[in-house]
Amino acid sequence: MKFTLSREKFHKALQKVNNTIGSRSTLPILGNVLIEAKDNMVALTTTDLEIRIVTHIEAEVEIPGATTVPAKRLLALVTKFEDEQVSVSSDERHHAEIVCGTSCFKLLGIAPEDFPSGGELVPVRTITFKGAELKRMLSQISYAITLNDSRKVLHGMLVSYRDNVVTMVATDSKRLAMTERAVENVAGGNGDCIVPLQAANEVKRQTNPQGDVTLEIGEKMARFTMEDTVLTTKLIEGNYPNFRQVIPATFLREIPIVTSALLGKIELVSQVLSDSTGCIVLNFTEGKLELRASNSDIGEGSTVLPVEFSGDGISASFNPAFLSDPLRFADCETMTFKMNDGFSPVAIDGGDGFVYVIMPMRP
Repeated sequence: MKFTLSREKFHKALQKVNNTIGSRSTLPILGNVLIEAKDNMVALTTTDLEIRIVTHIEAEVEIPGATTVPAKRLLALVTKFEDEQVSVSSDERHHAEIVCGTSCFKLLGIAPEDFPSGGELVPVRTITFKGAELKRMLSQISYAITLNDSRKVLHGMLVSYRDNVVTMVATDSKRLAMTERAVENVAGGNGDCIVPLQAANEVKRQTNPQGDVTLEIGEKMARFTMEDTVLTTKLIEGNYPNFRQVIPATFLREIPIVTSALLGKIELVSQVLSDSTGCIVLNFTEGKLELRASNSDIGEGSTVLPVEFSGDGISASFNPAFLSDPLRFADCETMTFKMNDGFSPVAIDGGDGFVYVIMPMRP
């Protein structure tokens, strides 16, 4: 195998596939990137047996072939190279020689036949998203996924399709984030699947807002195709909790608030909280919202934000991190607080299909 390609493009491609490389794998081959060169194209593949990422880059292929070499070492070398072109070749022992300008390195490889093959995926449902829309939806909810719950289904994001509407949901049982969008390009019927957190984060990271992303869902796997990159992931098996029953059917009070203004006030009063066990109190009264925090180890403080509120006051306590997350990631200029009292679930509505539900803390 021998090929030459742009150092910059090679570097970007290696960055795309390196996130699946873990440090604790007992199989040396899982620390390697599979390099396949043919037809003036080079394919780079990595896997941790749960997620598989393949990306393609143009190259001048002199001799077709394949090998596998340590992925992180190769990325580290290409990152430090300075010349514009990189040449890669491999010998009969699958060791690779990497040349860039006056620099020449050899990485010991493993036979490509030892690299795990990807399982077969037969799509039962295919959904095409605009890149910007999918990236926004993932950002709106992925922070609410937990890996600390014993229920495996909560380690991922629910993707539910019903009657031309895609609903994505994440919850850690303390709060729930949901986003819905109408979609047009769908093949297949209604259904649900649970995408693991790592896969959701990788798709969010790699999606080009100017491009399209095609999601193909099989019985046990899903595949995201993003321009020159394909990510295949195993799905989490099990039944996701009935998330709709968590959202109250009606609310007595609805208070519109400028997102950035409220986030700034939350971050301000949180300065006197010493750790994550602290809470802030939101006290809604005529024409204003008072935010108050106190901690015996540091001090106390309060600040006021003008809001459209009238009638009997409502007071509720919240975990400041849980309260600020939807404001930070929802990408909505204004949000509506929907409340019944200071003890029932509170919904924060972005007005564009995004809803966040949180339980007040007991003060």
